[in-house]
Amino acid sequence: MDTLTNKVTFSTAISDFKQLTKVGLSLSVVFSSVAGYLLAVETIDISILILLTIGGYLMVGASNAFNQIIEKDTDSLMKRTMNRPIPKGRMSISVAMTIAVLFTIFGLGILYYINPKCALFGAISIFLYTSAYTPLKGVTPLAVFVGAIPGAIPFMLGWVAATGTFSIEPGTLFLIQFFWQFPHFWAIGWLQYDEYKKAGFNMLPMGKKDRGAVKQIILYTIVMILVSIIPVFKQTGTFWIYPITAVVITLLGLLMLYYAIQLYKHQTDKVARQLMLSSVLYITLIQIIYVVDKFLH
Repeated sequence: MDTLTNKVTFSTAISDFKQLTKVGLSLSVVFSSVAGYLLAVETIDISILILLTIGGYLMVGASNAFNQIIEKDTDSLMKRTMNRPIPKGRMSISVAMTIAVLFTIFGLGILYYINPKCALFGAISIFLYTSAYTPLKGVTPLAVFVGAIPGAIPFMLGWVAATGTFSIEPGTLFLIQFFWQFPHFWAIGWLQYDEYKKAGFNMLPMGKKDRGAVKQIILYTIVMILVSIIPVFKQTGTFWIYPITAVVITLLGLLMLYYAIQLYKHQTDKVARQLMLSSVLYITLIQIIYVVDKFLH
């Protein structure tokens, strides 16, 4: 019986750890960092790539852990989050805080070992996510703008890891992921509107689930498409793409725009979910496309 209890406890602990650090989200962020790194290098340094992967994961894991410590009370109010380890009482605040602090120290230490600028951007990301975005969620829909800054850092972090410098190229990568986040998060805000309301959060741009919010989604989707194809004009330093690549990226963006327009027409959760899923597809595929394009130069 004890063995069974230990097994259950161990598997629960692992599951709780994964929930606290949001493994799925962390891995998608690591994917962005790796894509940014591959865009910048001529020769791949496997050791730097491994360090960037670990450092990036620890950085995001720390942000998520701090976030769940701060939001333990509001998490218990929403269906989506009430089963997280802290609100359910499966994990104490002190254990979560220990994980968050250790992840921060080791994550930033690893990024600093890659280069100091990498650690600086990692620190800015953790600070803004936990000390600005998280508290602002209950105050103003502008929290999404603040949250878009740490959310856009991973893609450019890979470039900074490879070069040790911040210039127009990582700046462009930052802008691409920055503008992408608005339609993505507002689609989630639409889907989770009632749940967020219970917790006192308002994530939609105008604070209302209406056509006004969708107009903003459409506008930012158009800006996102335009920013994503800027490298075709060869004004962004060594980061440039072929015209055919720009066409493919535009078509992917138009898929998102199609769902945004459908959301404006129908205002249903089903369409909002399609928009959200198409946004995940967009950011994943364009990062792969940029890397493939770069290795065809």
